Amino acid sequence: MKQTIPKPIVLSIAGHDPSGGAGIQADIETLAAFGCHAATAITCLTIQDSGNVHELIPLSAELITRQVETLVQDYPIGAIKIGLIGSAEAAFAIGELLVRHPEIPVVLDPILAAGGGTELAGESLVEAILGQIIPHTSLVTPNSQEARRLTQRQQLEMCAHELLASGCEAVLITGTHETTTDVTNTLYRKGVPHHSERWPRLDGSYHGSGCTIAAAIAAGLARKSPLVEAVSEAQRYTWESLVAGWRPGKGQHIPDRFYRRPSE
Repeated sequence: MKQTIPKPIVLSIAGHDPSGGAGIQADIETLAAFGCHAATAITCLTIQDSGNVHELIPLSAELITRQVETLVQDYPIGAIKIGLIGSAEAAFAIGELLVRHPEIPVVLDPILAAGGGTELAGESLVEAILGQIIPHTSLVTPNSQEARRLTQRQQLEMCAHELLASGCEAVLITGTHETTTDVTNTLYRKGVPHHSERWPRLDGSYHGSGCTIAAAIAAGLARKSPLVEAVSEAQRYTWESLVAGWRPGKGQHIPDRFYRRPSE
C-alpha cells in the first residue's frame, strides 16, 4: 500500500453560516484549498443569508468544550482558528481550552458584527475575548473597526499595541473598512518593526473575507510556515479569491476559495 503524507489538521471553532459564505463553511473551504484537513467545533447556529445575520443561537459552553476536547484527544491538531464565539460563557470555555493546550498555535478572528450591521458581541463578550482568549493567541486578525472597539482607541497603531499588551503574540489589522484607495493590512509584533502590505481595493462588499484570511493563516501555521510568510501568503490568497468572487444571492459577494488547486 502506498504510504501517504498526513495532511495538517486545523481545528476551526466558529459559527454555522447557512449561506456558506462565512463561518465554518468558509473555514473548511479555505483549509481544503491549502491542503489541510478541517476539524470543526460549532459555537452557535445562525439564521442568516448573504446580506446579514438575522438571528444568533449560541450553543452551551459545555457542548463547545466537549466538541473540542473530543477532537483534540483524537487528532494531532496543527493549529486552531477561532471565529464567531456567540457568548461570554463560550469565550470563557474556549479560553480554558487554550490554557490546557498551549502547544497549539491559535489564530483569532474577533467577529463583533455582521457585514450587514447586526451586533454579534455585547460588552460582556468583548471583555471575555480580551481577558480570556487574546492572552493565549498567536495572532489576532481584527479589521480596523474591530480593533478600535476592542481597545477603545482610534489610531490603529495604538490599537495594535493595546492588543499586544493584552498578551497575544502578534496582531494583523486589516484595512478593508477604511476609506483609502488601497487596502492596507499591517502585521504588528513585539520588539520588531510592523510590516504592511497593500492591495488594490475591489468594488462591492464581500461576505467571509475575514474568515478566509484567518483560516488561511492558520493553515500556514499548521504547515509550519513562519508567521510572516503565512500572513503574506494568506493575504494574496484572500485577495485573489475575492477577485474571483461571485454574488449568488441578493446580498454580498462570496469569495471563490477554490479559484486555484491546492498544489498551485
